[in-house]
Amino acid sequence: MGAGRLYAAVAAGGFRRYATYRAATAAGVFTNTVFGFILAYTYIALWDEKPHLGGYDQAQALTYVWVGQAMFAVMVLGSNGFEAELIERIRTGDIAIDLYRPADLQLWWFAADSGRALFQLLGRGVVPMAFGALCFDLALPRDPLAWLACLVAIALGVVVSFAIRYIVALWAFWLLDGSGAMQLTWLTGVFFSGMLLPLNVFPGALGEIARLLPWSALLQAPADVLLGEADPLATYGFQIAWAVVLLAAGRLVQSAATRRVVVQGG
Repeated sequence: MGAGRLYAAVAAGGFRRYATYRAATAAGVFTNTVFGFILAYTYIALWDEKPHLGGYDQAQALTYVWVGQAMFAVMVLGSNGFEAELIERIRTGDIAIDLYRPADLQLWWFAADSGRALFQLLGRGVVPMAFGALCFDLALPRDPLAWLACLVAIALGVVVSFAIRYIVALWAFWLLDGSGAMQLTWLTGVFFSGMLLPLNVFPGALGEIARLLPWSALLQAPADVLLGEADPLATYGFQIAWAVVLLAAGRLVQSAATRRVVVQGG
């Protein structure tokens, strides 16, 4: 089997794996929808007071809410992806078996996570977005190219999300238990991705810094592309730059971790 077919099979396996968790998916859809309604009415109150807060009108702000709920599981903002399993394999020593596979460790986990992300987009993203569109006046584009541009931004956001979590998971080689680091990563991701409030609302230097951090590539960037508030090519450039930097950093951490396994294993 060629390398491309191997990773495609791993991605398909990741998709099928999450597709088996039907009860969990239904519960996730329900939770995202309920939380979406709570946020939507909170945003309505905020935008009634300040109609153009963050440069959005109310319809754009409500659209942002439901894009966020659709992206919550896709970008792993506050939930488990592959990283919990990878941390556990590092803790138990099973990672040594993974290193003997005729496949690149980073690409293997990326392929698996890509399959997961695709399922979460279809399984947990579409329904909350549809509920939001039925119950609220959203600023959804009619041009199919705008949706295509948003899907590209989502795909690049998935790469950045993976790269962040891969680095954090590998720190389990030194921390032994990476659960604390992952919880901190989730909290940071929820705040700096714009899940609670658009980063455009953040005041002064905090807003400027937040928009430069990699987490803004997960939600703020795709949402702004969909809303027509950002140039797609510039957004892609920003996301690709962070993806390249973080994936390269992951390679360096992986290399150091591999040497650690070899030394400990004799």
